[in-house]
Amino acid sequence: MRSRHLFVTMVLFVALVFGYAAVAPDTPGPPPAASTGAAPTAAVGPAPAYDVSHLREPPGQYLGVALAGAPRDMGKVDGFADLTGHRPNMITIYESFDDEFAAAEIRKIFQYGALPILRWEPYKAKLADIAAGRHDPYIRRFAAEVRRVNLPIALTIAHEMNGHWYPWGADTNDPADFVAAWRHIHALYAEAGATNVIWTWTPNVVNPVPTVPLEPLYPGDAYVDWIGIDGYFTHSGAKTFEGLFGPTMREVEEFTDRPFLVVETGSEPGAMRERSVRELFEAVRTEPKLLGFVYFNQKGSGDWVIDRDQRALATYRREAARGDRLGFRVR
Repeated sequence: MRSRHLFVTMVLFVALVFGYAAVAPDTPGPPPAASTGAAPTAAVGPAPAYDVSHLREPPGQYLGVALAGAPRDMGKVDGFADLTGHRPNMITIYESFDDEFAAAEIRKIFQYGALPILRWEPYKAKLADIAAGRHDPYIRRFAAEVRRVNLPIALTIAHEMNGHWYPWGADTNDPADFVAAWRHIHALYAEAGATNVIWTWTPNVVNPVPTVPLEPLYPGDAYVDWIGIDGYFTHSGAKTFEGLFGPTMREVEEFTDRPFLVVETGSEPGAMRERSVRELFEAVRTEPKLLGFVYFNQKGSGDWVIDRDQRALATYRREAARGDRLGFRVR
C-alpha cells in the first residue's frame, strides 16, 4: 500500500512540474544593448586625392626659383627670399628616372607655401622602353608614392625634348615614342589614383632648334594641363621676352589653348640681366595665358646667378612688390 501511495505521489509531482513548464512564460534573456544612435563604424580608406584644380587655374601668378641644394636645405630658399624681398611660391626639384620619390622634399616645399615642380629626367631609360612597359614596376611604385604623399605636384617629364642635348632629345628619338611614353606614364598614374599632379609638357624655346616641329611631340590636351617652356637670355641669342618666348608660344597656340608657364629661365650677366628680369615680370602681368616663371638661380650652361647683381636684384624686388596676385601662398 505504501508503495502504491508513493508511486501515485510521484506521478502527481511529475505532472505538476511539467504542467507548470507548459504554461509558464519563457525565461527572459539579457536586455538588448542600449542604442547610441550612431551608424556602424565603416572601414577607414585613404583620404581623397588632393584637388589641384585651384592651383591648375590659380588665383594669382607663380613666382618660382630653382636653387642648388634646395629643397633639401630650405635655408637657401629663405636666403633667396631675403635677397629678392619675396617668398617664391614654386620651387623646382630634379629627379632622375631611377630615383626614389623625394617625399620629404615635396613636403618641405608645400609646408613653405609653394608648389613643387618636379622635373623627371629619364637619363637611363629609353622612351620606347617606357612606352613598351619595361619600366612599369618602377613607375607604378613612384606613382603610388606620389599618391601617398597626397600633395600637389607639377610634373615635367623629359623636358626640352625638342632639343638635341639630352638622351631623350629629338635627334635620337622618334616623336611617337615620346608621346607614347608620356601617355603610358599618365595612364599608370591614373591607375594609381595620383590625380594630385599637374601635367606640365615642357619643350625648349624653338629658337635654337627651328627645324623640330612641336606638334608631333604633343601628347594631347587629355594628357597635359600646362605648357611649360625653358628659355634663357644670352648674349648670343634673343634678348627680349618676345624674341625669346614669342615664337614658341605662337607655334604652340596653333594646336592647344593650354596656359603657359616659364619653367626655367635666367639671364647671363651684364646690362641685359636687369632688362630681362623686368621683362619677365611685365610679361606675367600682361600675358593673360602666362601663369608665371621660375628663375634658375644657379650656374649651368651659363652664369645665371643674380645674388650679387645689385641692379637686377633691385629690379626683381621692385617688380615682385607690384600687385598682390604675384607669388600667392600655395595651400
